[in-house]
Amino acid sequence: MYNDVCKKVEMKEFEMRTLLSLSVAVLAGLLMTRVAKPLKLPSVTAYLVAGVLIGPYCLGLLGIEGLGFPTQESVDSLSLISEVALGFIAFSIGSEFRVSELKHTGKQAFVIGVLQALAATFLVDIALIVIALLTNGRLSIAQAITLGAIATATAPAATLMVVRQYKAKGPLVDLLLPIVALDDAVGLIVFAVSFGIAKALNTGFDVISIVVDPLIEIVCSLALGALGGWVLTQLEKLFNSNTNRLNMTIAFVFLTSALAMAEFKIGPVTIGFSSLLTCMMLGTLFCNLCPLSGEIMEKSDRWTSPLFAAFFVISGAGLDLGVFKDGMIVLIGVVYILTRSLGKYLGAHYSAKLMKCEPQICKYLGITLLPQAGVALGMCGTARQLGAEGDLIRNITLFAILIYELVGPLLTKMALQAAGEIHPMDEAVRNRRQHKLEQANAEKK
Repeated sequence: MYNDVCKKVEMKEFEMRTLLSLSVAVLAGLLMTRVAKPLKLPSVTAYLVAGVLIGPYCLGLLGIEGLGFPTQESVDSLSLISEVALGFIAFSIGSEFRVSELKHTGKQAFVIGVLQALAATFLVDIALIVIALLTNGRLSIAQAITLGAIATATAPAATLMVVRQYKAKGPLVDLLLPIVALDDAVGLIVFAVSFGIAKALNTGFDVISIVVDPLIEIVCSLALGALGGWVLTQLEKLFNSNTNRLNMTIAFVFLTSALAMAEFKIGPVTIGFSSLLTCMMLGTLFCNLCPLSGEIMEKSDRWTSPLFAAFFVISGAGLDLGVFKDGMIVLIGVVYILTRSLGKYLGAHYSAKLMKCEPQICKYLGITLLPQAGVALGMCGTARQLGAEGDLIRNITLFAILIYELVGPLLTKMALQAAGEIHPMDEAVRNRRQHKLEQANAEKK
């Protein structure tokens, strides 16, 4: 009896600390956005910085459970939040693949999206493998090729935010939007293959681990997501209320994320799923089959806003600042940033020329593809399966994300302005509306 009471008390204390940590994470992220707003920084940067501030290397040093994250274990205790958030991020990415919108730019978007992603992977792989060979084990080949795969990912949210905020219009924007969606799809496939090779380097070479398992994971993930998207569309027809349809959609993202965690063996072959690929395919089928998907996705985005805030804050809290005391690790991070940026720009530039795109697209498209956030975080989260090597990959990726999210959206805005797709009049109208809104809020107070 006494042991049962103790267990209940411990469980209650754990639940209280978890809820307190989650609420503090969201509040810290929201408050940091107020600091970032005058600096015109994106919200995701504010969330990541807030996570660092309440993480083990800042506020967490006080050792107060619930008011910060004293240890990495306390950060990991909220890993389920991250898993759910990644499912919704992938679902949103999939919803960008609308066949009706891809008819006009589909071929160009596909070729450019694939080539620029592979160019980034190739340059990062080459640069980091050279470093791995020269540094005597400070960076392994497995880590180098995993980081090369992560380099493919672009942050659709950051790019779309700039486009919508400044009401950018033109051929560059028309091509950019499907590319940022396709970019992450290509990245997820490249990551599945590269990570399979990375794991094989640590456990030994065999064809099944390097080729068969990754291919099965990709095929099974797409099949499961497609089946889920079709079933979801059929069930949506049973409801007349958009609220119920939204509830059904959210339930299916939860269900798909849960099923994607399954893993089992058939002889020497491992049958597994990628949560990101599965949920992306769920979103793709749903948005193309359900006529009301646009309205439901808009409502879903509002529902997931605090979830994404918590996800990015938790990710920032997981940043091991101690790693960056080592000059070699900082060097690796800088090399990753520079080579990825070069790969994105050159890949987009020459593939756009190959597809005979307009000069402003060839010149500025690559710059708009630099932001990196959610999907890359999901990839480096998966990379933690490598143990200590995975932790290093995560920290280098988070370091790069902080830099990219600081300058990426600003560079995107500048590129769209230079391409003539953000007009001064549009920005003036936006500023007047913002001024009127601030005046109305002041009068209410």
